[in-house]
Amino acid sequence: MSVDNRVRIARVQMNMTQQQLAEKTGVTRQTISLIEKGKYNPSLNLCLDICYAVNKSLDELFWKERKDGE
Repeated sequence: MSVDNRVRIARVQMNMTQQQLAEKTGVTRQTISLIEKGKYNPSLNLCLDICYAVNKSLDELFWKERKDGE
């Protein structure tokens, strides 16, 4: 199950490239691209690193839609 995110929006608001965000968080540009597309679920540590890099809280950037009964 994938986690939805607003990483791209926050990154653009900070005038950062994918490469710059990758360097700040210790991952590759490709990893940032996959996260933004929803094709890669980052670890909690990486989620927090991204939040710190773009000055947003965890709940502002990442969430998972709940299904009925969850």
